[in-house]
Amino acid sequence: MTPITKLNAIEILDSRGRPTIKANCQLQSGVSGTASVPSGASTGRAEAVELRDGDPKRYRGLGCRRAVSQLNQQVCAAVRGKTYNGQAEFDRYLVELDGTPDKGRLGANGILAASLAFARAVASEDGLPLYLYFAKLIAQPIRTLPLLSINLFSGGKHAGGQVAIQDVLIVPASARTVDEALSMMFEVYQCAAELVLGNYRMRALTADEGGLAPPFPSVESMFENALRAVESAGLRPGADIYLGVDVAASHFFEKGFYHLEDSFLTSALMIERLVRWVTAYPIASVEDGLAEEDWTFWPHLRQSLSGKALTVGDDLLCTNPARIRKAVQLDAADCLLLKVNQIGTISEALEAYQLARDAGWRVTVSARSGETEDDWLADLAVGWSADQIKVGSITQSERLAKYNRLLEIERESALPLVNWFLS
Repeated sequence: MTPITKLNAIEILDSRGRPTIKANCQLQSGVSGTASVPSGASTGRAEAVELRDGDPKRYRGLGCRRAVSQLNQQVCAAVRGKTYNGQAEFDRYLVELDGTPDKGRLGANGILAASLAFARAVASEDGLPLYLYFAKLIAQPIRTLPLLSINLFSGGKHAGGQVAIQDVLIVPASARTVDEALSMMFEVYQCAAELVLGNYRMRALTADEGGLAPPFPSVESMFENALRAVESAGLRPGADIYLGVDVAASHFFEKGFYHLEDSFLTSALMIERLVRWVTAYPIASVEDGLAEEDWTFWPHLRQSLSGKALTVGDDLLCTNPARIRKAVQLDAADCLLLKVNQIGTISEALEAYQLARDAGWRVTVSARSGETEDDWLADLAVGWSADQIKVGSITQSERLAKYNRLLEIERESALPLVNWFLS
């Protein structure tokens, strides 16, 4: 690659109206790359730190001017005129420039924006679509597109907590193309919206990630309504469609108990509840079924769900290599939910990905509740041959940008969808 001539950033707003960062990296060859970064609402305590302004008079302290200033001044001055031998060297330089264990000085939001903008610029200079650039980083050919895991109903922090768990998702397992999967999901979503109107007299108001969020009386009612919507769409639960559940259990775990509806459950009883759900409903994956520091019981959860559903770690793992190594050693999960902004650079996310793959795990590449209309996540999921991509629902432009990019990639690559239900 040619030297970097400029790296700059601006503060923009994410899908929740909160500030985030958009960065641009220019190379001496004349090409440039631009990228915007997301942020989460349901965040793990081990996540890399976003740098926020803390000024209560502006965006209630959530402004990103400090992080933008760091990129425009310190980081730009440090990288200008330099040539880097690939993504890993550039990302390593950013981490060293920050110099903190949690990226708290420059901010993981700013560092990731720079990392992604650099990736886009180099891909452009090399004449590669972004997904092929990402595939080049793992030195493996792309054979399949990821299955879609699409938000249908929301609770928890994504929707105001009317139900304790965070999301019920739809996995169009019998779909053979992205186009077919989205068409199936459209019909399920419309049927679900009609059920919500009929059962709760509520129009299709949506949560952070576009899921429907009526006042369900229980978790089980979320599952039952999801299955009714699937059947109303003329599809078969457990054949055409499976469910996924994001429990986000850390958010209702307090003083050693899981406060689920009217119950106060020990870790063992919480596992029993999860197994009951997986037995009663066609649930293919259980994300964050226990709290992020409930390490003692995560291996029991993994064993209890083995052969029934994936045990997915999000808050547990935070795309953090050290936590993934611990989980592998304990056999605490078998699927990584990969969120790049949890760790802060493409290269560190790649290390997390490779650790998961080396352990024989599946990988789901995920968006965040606060997203932008940037579509790089779709390219990442394809380039790294993810088993699933979790973007949100089929409403809201920041979600649709990723789905539409998958449709573009599908058309130009002619790759089939992966189907690990049949493997």
